[in-house]
Amino acid sequence: MDAPFHHHCRELPVSSSPARSAVEHLDVLIVGAGISGIGAARYLRTELPSKSFAILEAREASGGTWDLFRYPGIRSDSDLHTFGYEFKPWRDEQSIADAPRILDYLRQAAAENGLEAHTRYRHKVLGASWSTDDARWTVEVERTDTGERSTLTCGWLFCAGGYYRYDEGFTPRFEGLDRFRGPVVHPQHWPERLDYAGKRVVVIGSGATAVTVVPAMADTAAHVTMLQRTPTYVLPIPRADVVANALKKYLGQRRGYALARRKNIVQQRLIWSFCQRFPKAARRLIRWVNTRQMPAGYPVDLHFNPPYDPWDQRLCAVPDGDLFRAIREGRASVVTDRIATFTEQGIVLESGRELAADVVVTATGLNVQAFGGIRLTVDGREVRLPDTLAYKGMMLSGVPNFAFAIGYTNSSWTLKIGLLCEHFCRLLAHLDAHGYDICRPEPADPGMPTRPFLDFGAGYVRRAVDSLPRQGDRMPWLTSMDYRDDVRLLRSGSVADPELVFSRAAVRAEATA
Repeated sequence: MDAPFHHHCRELPVSSSPARSAVEHLDVLIVGAGISGIGAARYLRTELPSKSFAILEAREASGGTWDLFRYPGIRSDSDLHTFGYEFKPWRDEQSIADAPRILDYLRQAAAENGLEAHTRYRHKVLGASWSTDDARWTVEVERTDTGERSTLTCGWLFCAGGYYRYDEGFTPRFEGLDRFRGPVVHPQHWPERLDYAGKRVVVIGSGATAVTVVPAMADTAAHVTMLQRTPTYVLPIPRADVVANALKKYLGQRRGYALARRKNIVQQRLIWSFCQRFPKAARRLIRWVNTRQMPAGYPVDLHFNPPYDPWDQRLCAVPDGDLFRAIREGRASVVTDRIATFTEQGIVLESGRELAADVVVTATGLNVQAFGGIRLTVDGREVRLPDTLAYKGMMLSGVPNFAFAIGYTNSSWTLKIGLLCEHFCRLLAHLDAHGYDICRPEPADPGMPTRPFLDFGAGYVRRAVDSLPRQGDRMPWLTSMDYRDDVRLLRSGSVADPELVFSRAAVRAEATA
């Protein structure tokens, strides 16, 4: 039970309000119909069934990442017993699942919870303006198919669009790229009919996308070369979780899924904690596993020995060791070097070696974009994200009635999303119970030391760090990446907090005066 309001929060004075125009009003507007948005809508519908809400999705289909990306072999690198929702058992035999299975699962979750009727496709949110007097957001929306613009209002804005740009992947500048005669493809924009059968393919990159694409393309290409500037930690894992499947078989889907989920949460934490506490031992263990996957004499230290410690960046999982198998069988290879220039027939490396290519895939990463690039203003003042602090990893200092969903970087994304959505619903119920319309996080110490919101070594994060919110050095301003800590904070802890300011809307105060 949440603690009484007066013990934890302070009330703000209210001011007068101008007349409101007759536009559609919703209690909650969710931006994004991917795994986070579907989850948020389901929790809202289940926990607070009287609340009106809509999901606005800029694209023409639900599923987010799992509908957008169409490159060969696309799959999750987290197990679906933790990447799936807590409320919906993952019934498939595959634990590390491909995109079509994940997409089916997400759309089943939406259908089972009646969310399709609340979802508006081809609706892109351009900006949102908050009025404290009215205790509401005015949201500017554009139809992506017609260009038509409209506005609506909402009591709460919930951004569930992840943290990268859906319309543009990241490709560094490559010398001479325009000279290359073959197709150059970014995985985020995979052509529907790209023909690479019997062709020489070079995949530039070494992250999760590259290690997925290489073995998948190697099935039909003449040969696939993974060209990397810096190695990544790569670990083989079983595609099917034998224990989880046995638990579901003998205990039933719901109980078996719950136990498998708990098992995998503990397993993920143990692996991450081991890598953090004993990085040298973890490096040796990963190297030993890699060596066992490769032929005798293979230069493991050249191609699979990163200059950073394990989990300074995310580990790349390869189901059933498919990448290693493609290398062993001679269908794929790894080259660790830097690009000097492209030529008509391929790529010249700084070592002087030339890689012949018919097709080049630039698996070079994402462009980070916070909250879908939505422009936010509060009482006429623009919100500069680098000037804000993340409160409990789900709200922004000085920004009222605004929440967002960012999952874990060191574990399954959805584990955190579920906890955030639960906490969000409890927060809204708390406001209703105490007769409040507005809540806004405000740090008690504005001079608190800060650090980047995503404290993570990946290149896509480092490139964008100056455009993102920041986090503080203590709770509730720390962005936790620990599921156990978040269970205590978000599921068990009170929603009321001394640094969360509550108030009533001026219009309601006037109406009841």
